[in-house]
Amino acid sequence: MKKTILLFLIISTSLASCKSTKRTTYTPKKQTKTDRIIANANSYKGTKYKYGGTSKRGIDCSGLIYTAFQKENIQLPRVSTAMAKTGKNVSLQNIRKGDLLFFKTSRKNKINHVGLVTSVKNGQIQFIHATTSRGVIKSFLKEKYWKKAYTKAKRVL
Repeated sequence: MKKTILLFLIISTSLASCKSTKRTTYTPKKQTKTDRIIANANSYKGTKYKYGGTSKRGIDCSGLIYTAFQKENIQLPRVSTAMAKTGKNVSLQNIRKGDLLFFKTSRKNKINHVGLVTSVKNGQIQFIHATTSRGVIKSFLKEKYWKKAYTKAKRVL
């Protein structure tokens, strides 16, 4: 009987020692400032349009960009025409996420709309912006309306 118990203890101990004690833990990738700015802008997705707005109750295109950057302590002018004068010009071939796209969507032929590039994949440029008709949405620059209205891109980061 003692031999059986002793054998049982030896086998149990040896099996227990084979158990792996290494634990794998998920370490989230550290977000860059650009990623945080995009996440800030994305948090407004679906928010209705409000001229001059800068909150979840209503926001306009420059208000979206202004608040997304402001949450990361980056000060930009409040209106799109002034924003378009900051940073450095970037060609569409060199565009990257975090860059700003500027548009002329009215007959006054001046910049009146801005969007934030959220991704560039296979030459497709996606951006987030606030539209008067649909609120905060994502669009692609290749869409006919935006392609025609596009004026320039700027890098402020």
